[in-house]
Amino acid sequence: MTTALPLSGDQLLSRFQALDSFLREHQALWRPRPFTQLELPWETSYPALAGWLRQRSLSEAEAAHNHPEQLDAPAPLPQLARMAAQLSAIGELSTVALPSASQRLNVDVPGRKWQQIEAFASHLGFIHSPRHWLDWCAGKGHLGRRLLQPHSQQLTCLEYDPALVDAGIALSQHHHLPAEHRLQDVLADDAPLQLNAEHTAVALHACGDLHVRLMQLASLRGCRQLAIAPCCYNRIQAPHYQPLSTAAKASGLQLSIDDLGLPLSETVTAGTRVRRQRDQSMARRLGFDLWQRQLRGVDEYLPTPSLAVSWLHKPYADYCLDLAALKSLPVEAEPDWLALEAAGWQRLAQVRNLELLRNVFRRPLELWLVLDRALFLQEQSYEVQLGVFCEQPLTPRNLLLLAERR
Repeated sequence: MTTALPLSGDQLLSRFQALDSFLREHQALWRPRPFTQLELPWETSYPALAGWLRQRSLSEAEAAHNHPEQLDAPAPLPQLARMAAQLSAIGELSTVALPSASQRLNVDVPGRKWQQIEAFASHLGFIHSPRHWLDWCAGKGHLGRRLLQPHSQQLTCLEYDPALVDAGIALSQHHHLPAEHRLQDVLADDAPLQLNAEHTAVALHACGDLHVRLMQLASLRGCRQLAIAPCCYNRIQAPHYQPLSTAAKASGLQLSIDDLGLPLSETVTAGTRVRRQRDQSMARRLGFDLWQRQLRGVDEYLPTPSLAVSWLHKPYADYCLDLAALKSLPVEAEPDWLALEAAGWQRLAQVRNLELLRNVFRRPLELWLVLDRALFLQEQSYEVQLGVFCEQPLTPRNLLLLAERR
């Protein structure tokens, strides 16, 4: 783990303000998306960096994807990467001794998910021992069962998928654990009734609005403790980000759904086959993008819907013609399909390399978002700690908020 320390108290606001200044100052570098723009506005300001990135290969981009700070690139990339690393430095939360799990508890849980549960559970260092766990967006309740000490604690699991609720009930009964599994849409009007002051609410990778809703309702209902590892900041119903804390509301930083997707662009878990499919899909779309600009006579990106994997098995000509038909584009003359497909792959290499500058801002933006949540909880009379609970290869979403009523 990093040698940095977790953040608490006044450090939360001071770090937020430093990140806020950094992100606002360099918006012109991280907002534009190379995937949708043939030329990026910053390229005229930094031609040496742009030229250097554009001539690199796809494999070189892949090698640097998660560590742009290690690139020996022209200015300002190395300088910005160093600054981003300093501003994003955050330490591991203290660990607590966990009773060993029953050997059978992790049956049917994918190995990586079980490791995440173990890491999360081993960092819940509350001052007062929890009495009643509330597993928010619980799925089958694997996290709650791992936390539950059946002789001294209770467990309530909330989940909106009836099949997962039924599976959770069966598992808890199988393990003879006193857990209640409730069918609940946590965004519904009656959700506040599920929380009370006795609860220690936990959420491991509840997406966007779901974990924000927990923070708001837990504050309202006086829950004594919270532990949240946020995820998928872009999974929100609003058209753009809604700041939570006084500091974020005062910031000039306004974030679109696209902006909120930036922290999630880091990949550490995809297998070779999935990465190959992703690359082929993106290269095909980028080639099609070049062609649709000619067809429409409009030099702008045209959003296209998500396509089934089966589209990747079509000949490239059929892929493009079917996608053109889907978007009602007039096709008068067909291009050289081989050349267009090759151009798509060439553009993918350029896009991935140009994204390396944008990637420098991934972690600073994520930490800005999580600090907004931390400051909100602080304003609701919680003592808050923010730190990491595992190494990034296990999950890049490794930030954990611990909050306890003062």
